Amino acid sequence: MDTSSPAVFVNAELLKMHVGKRVRTVLQVARNEGGVMIGQSTDGQQLTVKGGDPKGSPLSHYVEVIGIADGNQSIRAEICTDFGERFDAVSYNGLCQLANGKYKNLFL
Repeated sequence: MDTSSPAVFVNAELLKMHVGKRVRTVLQVARNEGGVMIGQSTDGQQLTVKGGDPKGSPLSHYVEVIGIADGNQSIRAEICTDFGERFDAVSYNGLCQLANGKYKNLFL
């Protein structure tokens, strides 16, 4: 595992604490607009992903995005991975809370 450039697990609420840093999140794609993916974060808020590869991510699919947080609700994507139509958003949201809270020391 490459640990030279870790990505913090975030949801939309936690993204604003990591602006300018490398982050990792999952969102459910709502629409694609010319190289920009717009979707719902695991905490129910809207996120915008710039520079992702929306062609490979059908609407309503969950997509993991790794990139740089460039705003309170925006990520500049480096890697986008289609996670399919079924994903446990509640569990992932809980992971984000743990990775930025009480158990932060267990995560990169």
